[in-house]
Amino acid sequence: MSQTKALKVRATLFCILVGIVLAMVAVVTDHWAVLSPEVKHHNATCEAAHFGLWRICTKRIVMTDSTDKTCGPITLPGEKNCSYFRHFSPGKTSEIFEVTTQKEYSISAAAIAVFSLGFIIMGTTCALLSFRKKRDYLLRPASMFYAFAGLCIFVSVEVTRQSVKRMIDSEHTVWIEYYYSWSFACACSAFVLLFLCGLALLLLSLPRMPQNPWESCMDAEPEH
Repeated sequence: MSQTKALKVRATLFCILVGIVLAMVAVVTDHWAVLSPEVKHHNATCEAAHFGLWRICTKRIVMTDSTDKTCGPITLPGEKNCSYFRHFSPGKTSEIFEVTTQKEYSISAAAIAVFSLGFIIMGTTCALLSFRKKRDYLLRPASMFYAFAGLCIFVSVEVTRQSVKRMIDSEHTVWIEYYYSWSFACACSAFVLLFLCGLALLLLSLPRMPQNPWESCMDAEPEH
């Protein structure tokens, strides 16, 4: 591998590393979406919620602004209560999650996120072996694993988005407004970096194609 191509590969891997960090942050945190009910009375106590792939947290907030009809923002002080979803941990769980969304959504989103982390681990293993053993061809499976990880994160994001939409549209919920929070932004950024940089790494790791009619693939620089 030429020095110029090696520099491009390292820059691409650095962007992939940033994507891996963002993916890990998104998976382990619980600020994917924030849900807010309607506030009908001044100085009323309302209960806003934020959740991720593994648990949901509610916060009781006293609203003092009579012009604001929604509960929040979630950063206001209040009594906070967090619980993990029942399908991962038996025992007490949030009634809000059980009533307002189907378990299939969260199970799917969390399972796909776990697959994404598995692809990341396999891709990182191949990338480390390619540098340690001087085997550049291992960058190709690594790039594919990273691209697959990005796709899995995208699917997890879409499943979560559909889950939130179903909760807002349901007549059995108190939620009237929502917005996606910083964990959701981390997941979207991780998808872009892992998928695009994975494809870029694949193109960089391919052998040089013939540039003239009289050249053949055998004329490309040998791989180690």
